[in-house]
Amino acid sequence: MAEKAMALCGAAFRLHGRDEHDGLDCIGVADQCLAAAGVECRMPNGYSIRGGSEDSINHFMADIGFDRLTPESEMCNGDFLLVRPSPVQWHFLIRAGNGFVHAHAGLGKVVFCPGDAPWPVVAIFRLKEA
Repeated sequence: MAEKAMALCGAAFRLHGRDEHDGLDCIGVADQCLAAAGVECRMPNGYSIRGGSEDSINHFMADIGFDRLTPESEMCNGDFLLVRPSPVQWHFLIRAGNGFVHAHAGLGKVVFCPGDAPWPVVAIFRLKEA
């Protein structure tokens, strides 16, 4: 999943985007990474860029086969990080190498950010081993 995330860098940002040629949001990046790992699921759509609930995110991630780890857990490539850029917004980052890949609305594209997560980490989600 980390390799797929890195391959998506440079794709345009588009809210509700699910295709790297037309644009992706953070859920679209996650969707592409899951597909590359052979995980089939129906990702949420129609949501606002702000809002949503941590409980609904936790349930969805558990339903598609992820374990929730604490924010202090050691991260592995391909982990999904749930972060909180603002009090009313949730966002996903994908761990890749020494940083993270995410759909950056402000820059208008999918980017790689080296180093630590740029926002407070709420949870780390790791795909369960088959």
